[in-house]
Amino acid sequence: MQTLRIKPPSSAEDGGPEQDPGRGLFPLLAGAAVAVAAVGAILALSDSGSPLRGPFTLFFLLAAPATAVGAALRGLQPWPRTVVSMAGAISIDLLVAQGMLAVHRWSVTGGLLAVTVISSLVLLLVLVRRQRRRTARRRA
Repeated sequence: MQTLRIKPPSSAEDGGPEQDPGRGLFPLLAGAAVAVAAVGAILALSDSGSPLRGPFTLFFLLAAPATAVGAALRGLQPWPRTVVSMAGAISIDLLVAQGMLAVHRWSVTGGLLAVTVISSLVLLLVLVRRQRRRTARRRA
């Protein structure tokens, strides 16, 4: 019978690889995405004439629901989670637009607020569900 041994991670002092420099890049990119989405929402709600209004608002309309749906799908692997959350974001946007057009109440501000409220509610439900699970584990 052969015994398998796991090598301990080497450190930079031993001549091994240094820590991954891209490790701290994800929080930076997430913060930049939140900033761009917030600017997009503010530009759209203030009816600004800025040329960045369109792309930043589109980014917000995709990022806000995708983040909420992605938080609900925590158990999936990263690639399927990304694909499903983007599909969910597009679905939420289209359903909001279709609903507003059906009742003849279409407006950019109203659509943006509706997507924001739906995304916030989904994210709030996910956070409440996680809190209940933690409380149930502590009681057991």
